[in-house]
Amino acid sequence: MTTPRVKICCISSLEEARTAIAHGASALGLVSAMPSGPGPIPEDLIREIAVQVPPPIATFLLTSSQDAGEIIDQQRRCCTNTLQLVDRLLTGSYQDLRRALPGIAIVQVIHVTGEESVEEALAVAPQVDALLLDSGNPSLPVKELGGTGRTHDWALSRRICDEAAAPVFLAGGLTSANVAEAVRQVQPFGLDLCSGVRTNDHLNAGKLAQFMAQL
Repeated sequence: MTTPRVKICCISSLEEARTAIAHGASALGLVSAMPSGPGPIPEDLIREIAVQVPPPIATFLLTSSQDAGEIIDQQRRCCTNTLQLVDRLLTGSYQDLRRALPGIAIVQVIHVTGEESVEEALAVAPQVDALLLDSGNPSLPVKELGGTGRTHDWALSRRICDEAAAPVFLAGGLTSANVAEAVRQVQPFGLDLCSGVRTNDHLNAGKLAQFMAQL
């Protein structure tokens, strides 16, 4: 088992980006408008951060849009090198995104709620560059699309990791207290953190250092 890559989500400033990178993050999550949850920042700030992050650090634009055309326009405004689709794509296709945005990686979020999530993940995996398994609930009247601070059934996530034709990031309620067990049980390619390394909506360097030490 290799040590998973670490993505720090809900980055809200250049200072937070630098802190995350200094502690070993391989990727940064930049959250655009969402129906609920922590961390959304204006698109001009997403662009400001994204253009100053050095390679090879990945910059993820988290988008709740379900329309390929809207997503293409948003990425061009924000200039990230990766798209994280936190909801299902309903209008257009992954192929539309690839044609319009060559070289931009596509990561599809799967909210792990039951057996149907495994089927969805395995069906989507061949069409994207990676999956990200989270603990939201898109079926609620106000959708939860991430940042819940909850874990989900890691046995389902392990099945997806074992069977999916794409690398898998694990998200949802990860902290320094449970990261070792999460990695042992799921064996993901990467980990995605938000609330577990934040205090009062700010990235906490001490919590991040403790998390990385446990990892």
